[in-house]
Amino acid sequence: MVNPQFIRLAETERARIPFMLDGVATEALAGDTLLTAILMRQRHVRQSEFSGKPRAGFCLIGACQDCWVRDESGKRMRACSTRVEAGMRVVTEAAQ
Repeated sequence: MVNPQFIRLAETERARIPFMLDGVATEALAGDTLLTAILMRQRHVRQSEFSGKPRAGFCLIGACQDCWVRDESGKRMRACSTRVEAGMRVVTEAAQ
């Protein structure tokens, strides 16, 4: 874990859910959104397709289009409103 954006202060005893993030095995807690899980591991969700600068979500309610990520098959998902499921294979590096 490299300098995460979020630090969990409560509800640390929820069940752990394994998933892959950019090819690296990691875990979230049951009920976490992808946005929470990703930002618990790193500083940003993706790189902007317009500026190339890091993005960490904006509205956090699924309205702004700023937190799109993909699964390994290319299916787009909003990180702020998609709950982590065991075995997910999430790609942020090439999400646009």
